[in-house]
Amino acid sequence: MLRQLTRRTILGAASLFALVPTLAFAAPSGDEAKAFVNDFGGKLVNVLNSDGSLEKKREVLLPLLLANVDVQGIGRYCLGRFWRVATPEQQKLYLELFQDVLLNAVMARVGEYQNISIRLVDTVPSPAGQKVTLEISRPHQPSIMMTAVIDGEPPKVVDLYGEGASMRLTQRSDYTTYLTRHGGQVQTLIMALKHQLGRD
Repeated sequence: MLRQLTRRTILGAASLFALVPTLAFAAPSGDEAKAFVNDFGGKLVNVLNSDGSLEKKREVLLPLLLANVDVQGIGRYCLGRFWRVATPEQQKLYLELFQDVLLNAVMARVGEYQNISIRLVDTVPSPAGQKVTLEISRPHQPSIMMTAVIDGEPPKVVDLYGEGASMRLTQRSDYTTYLTRHGGQVQTLIMALKHQLGRD
């Protein structure tokens, strides 16, 4: 099960290059969401397509992702009903680990994204926020369609759909299954995430 958690986390996190509501934020308008995606996506593309070393790209991307992706909100959503039974200390540690797992997975895939371009295809409102559909192009590969969900004030990426699947819903399902099989003990998930990060 841990191997499945790891694989899905990495696959979902890597998709963030192509470019979860938990609080009652004012949803951005379609124009605001498009402006956000154009700005954030443009910055991602500039970094990924630059001639800098992988280490330099990772150094620039980390604060960019933290500023534009609601990692903490996604983490709370992924824990689902188990968030309420976790102690404050467990909540804090879990969010720290979730952030590191997600960002480490993204950083590990930097070298795979070069000479990319993105194009905004459509924007539609939804209860989760503005859904912005993007076409991602890479040389010598078929184009990929992704939908980023933008919400909050200031706007942030709160979810990502690829091949019809929600990143945060997939991860929430994984965590729920894992915790259910381990007696609902949040500490077991914390230990699994520590193991994944090599912090046993």
